[in-house]
Amino acid sequence: MKEWRSNDGRLLSYLDAGSGPPLVLLHGWAMSSAVFAEAVAELSDEYRVLAPDLPGHGRSTPGVDYSLDTLAGNLLRWMESLDLSDIRLLGWSLGGQIALRLATLTGARLSRLLLVATTPRFVAEGEWIHGLPDGQVRIMARGLKRRFANTLDDFFAQQFGADELSEDRRRNIWQQFAPTVMPPQQEAALAALETLRGSDLRQSLQNLSLPTLVMHGTEDAIIPHAAGRYLAEHLPRGRFETMAGLGHAPFLSRPQESFLLWREFCRI
Repeated sequence: MKEWRSNDGRLLSYLDAGSGPPLVLLHGWAMSSAVFAEAVAELSDEYRVLAPDLPGHGRSTPGVDYSLDTLAGNLLRWMESLDLSDIRLLGWSLGGQIALRLATLTGARLSRLLLVATTPRFVAEGEWIHGLPDGQVRIMARGLKRRFANTLDDFFAQQFGADELSEDRRRNIWQQFAPTVMPPQQEAALAALETLRGSDLRQSLQNLSLPTLVMHGTEDAIIPHAAGRYLAEHLPRGRFETMAGLGHAPFLSRPQESFLLWREFCRI
């Protein structure tokens, strides 16, 4: 792991492997860069793969503000400090929302955008039916306060269907990637969940002209498949890839298939 310090002294920890065009991977809520360990090992033969820990996640210092603007702005300063350009930027779930916001701040530095299990609006409201009920998210927040580790494990379990993984693969994933292996700070998890609950990126999609791959499992129980389709249809250069029979983390369920798709899109 490498470290970068912001002007206020906060630490951002990140994986950095390989050489070539930069490929930046942003993890999801309550996770860390560790979830991309297999992707880093697979793709670092062709790309310089960088995977930061979001504030309060992994080994990074907690933040004071978990809004998308602040999270994206901090990552932009980190990328500028490394003088990264021609970046392939991939975001998973919350990381996808941050990637969308980051793309509006620094489109000139990016050449490709990849969004995995991402939605412009996490919570259902009004005509937007492709999200979780607000009450369910509130219950989850209460669970984080009362049964933190159990709530994280429950959330991780929802990312995979009953028959999606072999028993060996399921055991391996839990041992390596479950959020309780390297849990986030409780305050960071709560604040980031509130960011998911309140953010709405629908109005900004039409302004993003980057070639964008939207990848979504048909059995995603966290973010409905229809939310990913909406995202791809409303991005000017969006391309939708359905992962049949998979849930919220297709790159863990079918890593080789996912990495091949990412590699091919990044070469276009």
